Amino acid sequence: MIQTPLKPLVLLFFISLGCVLSAQQKMPYQDASLSFEERINDLLPRMSVEEKVAQMRIFHANIGVESDEKGRLKLSDRVVEKLKLGIAGIKNPGEHISPLAAAKLNNELQQYIMDNNRWGIPALFVTESYNGVDAAGSTRFGRPLTSAASFNTQLVNRIWDVVGREARLRGMHMCHSPEADIVRDPRFGRMSEAFGEDTFLTTQMVVHAIKGVQGNYDGLGQGTHIGAVAKHFAGYGQVLGGSNFAAVEISPRTLIDEVYPPFEAAVKEARSLGIMASHGDINGVASHGNPELLTGVLRDQWGFDGYVVSDSNDIARLYYFMKVADSPEAAALMGLVAGIDIDLYAEDSYAYLPEMVKKDPSIEKMIDRSVRRVLRTKMILGLFDNPLIDLKTVEKGVRNPSSLALAEEADLESIILLKNDSNALPLEPKKQKIALLGPLLDESTQASYEAVAGDRASFVSDQGFELTDQKGGAPNLLPTKEEDLERLVNLAKSSDVSILYLGGDEFTAKEAYFNKALGDRATIEPLGAQDELIQRVKALGKPVIVVLKHRRTLAINVISEQADAILDAWDLSERGDVALAKIIFGEVSPSGKSPVTIPRSIGQLPFHYSQKEINYKKGYLFLEEGPLYPFGHGLSYTDFRYEDLSLSANTITPSSELKVSVKVTNTGSIKAKEVVQMYIKDEIGSVTRPDKELMGFDKITLEPGQTKTVTFTITPKMLEFTGLAMTKVLEPGDYSVMLGTSSQEYLKASFRLEK
Repeated sequence: MIQTPLKPLVLLFFISLGCVLSAQQKMPYQDASLSFEERINDLLPRMSVEEKVAQMRIFHANIGVESDEKGRLKLSDRVVEKLKLGIAGIKNPGEHISPLAAAKLNNELQQYIMDNNRWGIPALFVTESYNGVDAAGSTRFGRPLTSAASFNTQLVNRIWDVVGREARLRGMHMCHSPEADIVRDPRFGRMSEAFGEDTFLTTQMVVHAIKGVQGNYDGLGQGTHIGAVAKHFAGYGQVLGGSNFAAVEISPRTLIDEVYPPFEAAVKEARSLGIMASHGDINGVASHGNPELLTGVLRDQWGFDGYVVSDSNDIARLYYFMKVADSPEAAALMGLVAGIDIDLYAEDSYAYLPEMVKKDPSIEKMIDRSVRRVLRTKMILGLFDNPLIDLKTVEKGVRNPSSLALAEEADLESIILLKNDSNALPLEPKKQKIALLGPLLDESTQASYEAVAGDRASFVSDQGFELTDQKGGAPNLLPTKEEDLERLVNLAKSSDVSILYLGGDEFTAKEAYFNKALGDRATIEPLGAQDELIQRVKALGKPVIVVLKHRRTLAINVISEQADAILDAWDLSERGDVALAKIIFGEVSPSGKSPVTIPRSIGQLPFHYSQKEINYKKGYLFLEEGPLYPFGHGLSYTDFRYEDLSLSANTITPSSELKVSVKVTNTGSIKAKEVVQMYIKDEIGSVTRPDKELMGFDKITLEPGQTKTVTFTITPKMLEFTGLAMTKVLEPGDYSVMLGTSSQEYLKASFRLEK
C-alpha cells in the first residue's frame, strides 16, 4: 500500500506514463471547459508516433468484434492487439444485432477501448446509410435515388434526421454517406446509392441529407446525431463503361461546373464532418494520391476542416492496383501528402508510418496534422466527455411509429407515374379480382394490398420465377421455365386486372467489389423473361399495370409499349407495398418525378438531359429520337395548367436578382401535389453550354380548382460557368428561363444579363 506522503510522486510517475487520472485531477485534454484546440494541443504531444498512427486507422468489426451467448462483448486476439494503442474507429460494430443489443455492445466496446489505451481516447463507430441505417432493426427507408424522385428537400432532411438519431442510439458516430456523386451511366451498379444525374438536384439533396443526419450540426455534440462523410470525392460516378474501379476521363470544366458543386455545398453549407476520397482517378491522377484535389480544392479553396478517409484499402492500391507508387511505403506517403487522414481497413499502408518516421522524422508533422483532425472530430461529437449511450432511450427511439409513417410518406411522394393510358389508374372502387405477379414480388405484397383495399378487391399472387440464383458475388441468370410463365398467364386470365412487379433487384444492380464480385452491367434491358411475360399477359386483353422496382435505370421499351400504366418505384422503404396500394387505389395521387433520363437504348449513352446542346443535333439510325421518358417527368391523377409566366425584369446584372413566376392550377377533381421545375439556358456562351440546367424546384399542394403562383429567384450565381481561361465567369448575353412540369414540358421566357 502506498503511503500518503508518497502520493504526489506516484501521481507524477503516472502522468509521465500518460495514465488517466481521476475526475478530480484531470489532464487539460480531459477538461470540457477548454477549447478543442487547447485540448488537442495538450494531448497530441503526449502521444507516441505509434499511438498517433493508430488514430489514423479504421478496421472492420467483422475481424472479431461480437457478442457472446450472454450478450457480452467478445473480442478476437487480433482486435485486442489492434486496440492496445487506441484506434481512430471501427466499422459496423453490432450491425447484425438489434439496436438495444448493439448499444450495449458498443458501450462495452467503447469502455474497453478507453480503458486499454494510455490516454483514454474514445473510438469512432462508423456505419453507412443506403436504406436508412445499414444495420438490423433500423427503419428501412427508400434508397437515395428513390427519395430524390420526391423532389422534396424537407422530406429528405426528415429522413436523414431519423437516420442520424437511430444510428446514434445504437452507438454509432459517423456515417460513410451520403453520396454526392453525379450518376449518369445506368451500367454502374451503384447508381441508386446517389441522388441522380443532375447537379442542382443532387446538391440540394446532399445538403439536406447531411444537415439531417448531423442534426443541423448541433446534434453532434448533443449526442443525438452522427457525422456525415460525403463521398466519393471526386468523379466516381463517371467511371468509364460504368465499370467500378475503371478510369475516370472527365473534362476539367465539367468537373468544376457539374461534379464539384454537391461536394462544395456539403463542405460550405452542410458542414460535413468527413469526406471520403474516390476509388478512381481523374484524368490519370489517382484521387487517393491527388494533393491538388484533396488539399488544394477541398481545403485551400473550400475551407474544409474535417477529416478525409480513404475508401476501402485504396491507399495501398496506389501501389498494387493503380500502380502510381513503387512500393507500399511510397503509397502510404502519397496518401499522407495528398491529405488523407484515415486509412480504411488496410494493413499494408498507414501501418508502415511509424517505421517510416524513423527514417524521415519530417513525416511526423503530416501525421500530427491528420491526428488533429481526427481528435477534433471526436471532440465535436462529444466522445471525450459523453462516450456512452443511455440504454433507456434506445428501444423507443428506433423504428417508432413516426419513423415508419415517415418512410411511407416518403414512398408516396417518390413513386413516379410514368404512363397512364386511358386513366388506367387509379383502379375503380368496385369489387374486382387482381393478380399480383412477377419476379419482383415480395412475400408480403399481397397482405399489404389486402390491408389497403379492404373489400374493394380480392387478390391472387405468384412471383413465378426469379431473375438470378442470388449468389452474392457474381450471380448467374436463371432460365425461365415455360410452366412458370404459363402459371402466371393463367392467373392473369382468371383476374380482372394484372399488376406485374418487374425490373431488377439487389442482385442485378450492386457494388462490384474487388474480389471478383460483379455488380455492373453491359446492357440495361430488363433481364430474363420479363418482356415476354408482359406481352403474354397483355394479349389477354385485360388491363395491365406495371410496378417497376429497380436500382438502375432500365430501357423498358417493351414494358412501356405494353403496359396500360407504369408506376416507377425504384427501391422503396419497408412500407413500399402499402404506399403503392394506396396510389393504385386512388387514396393518394402520385407526385414523384424522374431524377434521371430514361433512354430507349444503351447506345444513347451518355444521355443526361443537361448535355451540351450540340449533342442533340443528330439522332441514330433506326431509333426514335429523344428519351423514352425525360428527366423530371411524372404524371398525376389530375391535370395542372401552367399560365401567365412573368419576369420581374427583362435584365439582370452581376449585382441584382430577378423573379420569375408562373400560375399553376389544379384543373382536376382531386387534391394533388406538383413539382414546379425551373430550367435556365445560356443561349450564347464563349464555350459550348448545356441545353438547359435545373436551377430550382418547388413541390406544391393544390386542391381541386385551386391556383397558386410559384415564384423563383434567378441569381447571378446561377449563370456562372467556367470560361475559356478556366475561371468562373458571368458573360453578358441572352438567357432563357423555363418553368414547367418536366425538362421537356414548360413555358418559356427570355431575359438578358448586362454588365
